[in-house]
Amino acid sequence: MNIVSICACTVGIAHTYIAAEKLEKAAEKKGHSIKIETQGTIGIENELSEEDIKQADIVLLAVDVKVSAKERFEGKKIIEIPTDVAIKSPNKLIEKIEQISQQ
Repeated sequence: MNIVSICACTVGIAHTYIAAEKLEKAAEKKGHSIKIETQGTIGIENELSEEDIKQADIVLLAVDVKVSAKERFEGKKIIEIPTDVAIKSPNKLIEKIEQISQQ
């Protein structure tokens, strides 16, 4: 499965990057491809390309704040959760994404 994600927390520092790291490890553990864009205090990093989004089976927004350019995911299955969920239960989250993507 191809997953694209945005991680962004209220401060834009710790939780943003911890969530991204946990999601990356959990997705890879299950054999999924994941590309993660972070939106933090230093701006947007690893910005998702149109091609990344086009190839995605699902969009995961692990965010605590409003993210920019959300409209680019129009027509895609989107799951939006707080960063805490990605940090505390990344493996369960990936399992849930697997279930949702099969619906």
